[in-house]
Amino acid sequence: MNPRLGRLHAYPFQRLRDALAPITPNPALRLINLSIGEPKHPTPAFIIDALCGATQGLSNYPMALGPAALREAIAGWLQRRHGLHALDAATQVLPVLGSREALFAFGQTIVDSSRAGATVLMANPFYQIYEGATLLAGAEPYFVNALPENAFRPRWEDVPEAVLGRTQLLYVCSPDNPTGRVATLDEWRMLFELSDRYGFVIAADECYSEIYFDEARPPLGALAAAQALGRAGYPRLLTFGSLSKRSNVPGMRSGYVAGDAALVKAFLLYRTYHGSAMSPVVAQASVAAWNDEAHVVQNRRAYADKFRALQPRLARVLPCNMPEAAFYLWARTPGDDATFAKRLYEEKAVMVMPGSFFARDAHGVNTGKDYLRIALVASFDECAEAIERIVAFASRL
Repeated sequence: MNPRLGRLHAYPFQRLRDALAPITPNPALRLINLSIGEPKHPTPAFIIDALCGATQGLSNYPMALGPAALREAIAGWLQRRHGLHALDAATQVLPVLGSREALFAFGQTIVDSSRAGATVLMANPFYQIYEGATLLAGAEPYFVNALPENAFRPRWEDVPEAVLGRTQLLYVCSPDNPTGRVATLDEWRMLFELSDRYGFVIAADECYSEIYFDEARPPLGALAAAQALGRAGYPRLLTFGSLSKRSNVPGMRSGYVAGDAALVKAFLLYRTYHGSAMSPVVAQASVAAWNDEAHVVQNRRAYADKFRALQPRLARVLPCNMPEAAFYLWARTPGDDATFAKRLYEEKAVMVMPGSFFARDAHGVNTGKDYLRIALVASFDECAEAIERIVAFASRL
């Protein structure tokens, strides 16, 4: 048995299931689950039609490289969305089975565990795949705290030089899970300068890039930031994106990596042996999804309606800011977050995720402690009912 498996922490959703297992939710209320970031808006009919119309692809083995039509569709979308001047679909784009598996597999591609003190940087709180990928690759995670007094911006500038010197990979999530903040151009400039100085690779997780609330201000992406800063070829940078949230197709497991051609080449080599190749059926439906933007605008509008109506309501009892992007509220609790979540489940039959489950004790603090991540992914009416229950519960505390 791989001894590194023993270093993995229980996944947040398993921790929540274990915490709630002894509790019976209020039987007078229907259960509402806002704990998991699984899109619940309807899948667009044209994507389902494209999927059903591509079943002839079931008779073919898929290629790790993916079909040219899909790589070109992804490249075209990235160029339109981020205003990129150049992106070679043949060498700088690779289809993947959703951003989650790619973020994990990329860690196995990049980390050289034979080097003493191999380190991977990540914000704290964070998406747990980053830590799991790090530990199973034989490296050590180094957590960079994102605190409310710094508007939840990780203080990358505080990482000691000795740590930076042994860093091989940095995971950065923007828009961020769970806080909903977006990295600025100045932040990207600092990260690129650190990457240049110390030679580490940046993996930019952008799976929430298309869930934002102002059509005139889409979140800045890593490739666009690199271009704006004159970084031709996107050196030591890959971005990771997905159709799951953008197009409400989490079950398709369809995403991409894009950026530095040398990194794409190395990742393709790994994936050729790993066996991660997208079904031709999913690939053809993905082409249809990437080539249509109308359904994405409609999807954003539905999220915007929910957040504009419900965030102010919740903020009256649990302090929380309107996120810059993504579909989470990061709300402060009046006491222990896990206790709040358990009592809320018992009394109001609403499931939310304790913030401490997304963080580690680092530099003297658990940055998720006394916060909740609330995913407004269900219908407007269901989310509104859940928020009213939370407000009623919190108002009595």
